[in-house]
Amino acid sequence: MKRSIWILALCGLSTLALADDSGARTASQTDSATPVVETYTYDMHPDIARVISISPMPNVCGVVPVRMTYQDSHGQRHIMRYQVLASGCGNS
Repeated sequence: MKRSIWILALCGLSTLALADDSGARTASQTDSATPVVETYTYDMHPDIARVISISPMPNVCGVVPVRMTYQDSHGQRHIMRYQVLASGCGNS
């Protein structure tokens, strides 16, 4: 009886250790795969080799934030946030 309790206890501990290890790997993989969102300033000189996507602009009148995902000349992916004047302003 004592032997079966020890076996169950060891199995439970090994399961917890495996779950903890896989969670740590998933978190680190997610952090390294997701680029940090950079906010554009006028003194920046981004290395944009290829634009991957630009977020859609809402049909409003005013300045709105937009995100551009791009790839630099080294193949690294970046996300840049910047402000644009939306196209919803009309002289009607």
